[in-house]
Amino acid sequence: MQRFSIIILAAIVGLMAHVAVAGTLDDVRGKGFIQCGVSQGVPGFSNPDEQGNWSGIDVDVCRAVAAAIWGDASKVKYTPLTAKERFTALQSSEIDVLSRNTTWTLVRDTALGLDFAGVNYYDGQGFMVRKDLGVSSASELGGASVCVNIGTTTELNMADFFRSNSMDYEPVVFEKTDEVVAAYDSGRCDVYTTDRSALAANRVKLADPDAHIILPETISKEPLGPVVRHGDNQWGDIVRWSLYAMLEAEEYGVNSGNVDDLKTNSNNPVIKRLLGVEGDTGESLGLSNDWAYSIIKQVGNYAESYNRNVGPDTPVGLSRGVNALWKDGGIQYPMPVR
Repeated sequence: MQRFSIIILAAIVGLMAHVAVAGTLDDVRGKGFIQCGVSQGVPGFSNPDEQGNWSGIDVDVCRAVAAAIWGDASKVKYTPLTAKERFTALQSSEIDVLSRNTTWTLVRDTALGLDFAGVNYYDGQGFMVRKDLGVSSASELGGASVCVNIGTTTELNMADFFRSNSMDYEPVVFEKTDEVVAAYDSGRCDVYTTDRSALAANRVKLADPDAHIILPETISKEPLGPVVRHGDNQWGDIVRWSLYAMLEAEEYGVNSGNVDDLKTNSNNPVIKRLLGVEGDTGESLGLSNDWAYSIIKQVGNYAESYNRNVGPDTPVGLSRGVNALWKDGGIQYPMPVR
């Protein structure tokens, strides 16, 4: 009987834990905005301007979710978080979604009470050095001092890389990204390591960006994407499909400029379903049927977000590479909206 009681109690506790996180959509509707956890400033990904307005491809994920829920992409508030703080903030419901250049790993997906809702940028870790160091390959970094963020996969990958290549190194660790960048720029370390996209983004912050190079090696896989609390499947679905809607829109040539015309005049059944002209995809998400239309109209498709924030014509200057659509030689592959 005692064992049976313990089993029942465990089931009740589990149910209560599920209920505690199962109402995020109702919670955000009640307060009228999404609390979005972002970085403390990575240009092109999540970065504030002088007036405190946030932009970036990670920011656009949260804006897309707001557009899907209210038809208003502006209903987002932002919480800047360090790498060390980000998961606790989500677990404690300080934020509703984490969209902060965060790598999807097994442990993070299974042991932290969190779920990843997709990948909005496929990345990999690299190294940046001063040109006058005379280094052209990561294989020449033995004995170097390396600036890195503490509590990240970057720190772990760095240790794996130097160990597997039988090289010594000196880690110089900081909690905040701006501290890492400042330390590297001031010469406190020889090397700066993080995701290659962040190296490109943060190079623009250096006193003399042209004096630095990113070495050719990529030493890890870093699939970056939005994160939600485990157990609230509806909220996870909304975040996931908001991202997929942007990708699906790009695949079918739907963008913020032509979405109104296509909503009225397109004969393509995929586009009709995407824009809510046919079908009832909104109902299964707990949203109105024009949820994806609102995302595309107000935020744009994935290509628009990418090009606006990190593309070749921005200071970050990233080509699409593996983040191109599957039909264009990349690995971005949206699940079908139907």
